Amino acid sequence: MVGQAAKSQGEIEAAICDLIARFQQEFMGRGPRDVHTHLVDNKLFVHLQGVLSAAEQRLIESRDPANGNGRGADLLKQLRSHLMLCGRPLLEALVREVTGAAPVSVHHDISMATGEEVIVFTLAAPPTVRDRRRK
Repeated sequence: MVGQAAKSQGEIEAAICDLIARFQQEFMGRGPRDVHTHLVDNKLFVHLQGVLSAAEQRLIESRDPANGNGRGADLLKQLRSHLMLCGRPLLEALVREVTGAAPVSVHHDISMATGEEVIVFTLAAPPTVRDRRRK
């Protein structure tokens, strides 16, 4: 973040919430109902709620008429994981822009039972943050 004033931790967390919500809306087709981000040292923890569309929820609940098995949740989890893999370069660039630190790893999981999603970014270094106290 050369030439820019350091952001506070809260400003970084809020900016990450905004970019993740926008990414979900534009790339995945539906934005989350709620997003929370926590920056701890060089890790960004993102928790999203309400990410499943009505069609995705129906797919999870569906049963194969031939054998009664429900494969919808497995299929949806595979699809969501693949979409995150495809969007990872964009997501990493956005996180780098906000934090000033390059992501070195990204971990993702989604719960079909609750419709919650988590994304964890490990950054190359902790972002430079402005002290909370104003002088």
